[in-house]
Amino acid sequence: MRKRDRLEVIHDILNIISERDNSIKPTPLLRFSNLSSQRFSEYLHELLEKELVREGIDKKKRRYLTLTDKGFRYLERYKTITGFIDDFGL
Repeated sequence: MRKRDRLEVIHDILNIISERDNSIKPTPLLRFSNLSSQRFSEYLHELLEKELVREGIDKKKRRYLTLTDKGFRYLERYKTITGFIDDFGL
């Protein structure tokens, strides 16, 4: 099994959020992302800092994460780039 690179991990995290109606609590996201809690925290901090993800609080005072428009654009462009790579067998 090969190790995921940084861009793949970011894609996976954003895709998990997107597939769950653009709203997920941090703990399930950690579980689905298949990262250690420390690595997950590092990625989450970066995604929040770069405004790919935003954090909200629901009516029961629980944290949840959603994608920003920038996060959705990342997913679109990632798909375009990987499609290009696949088309040329790279």
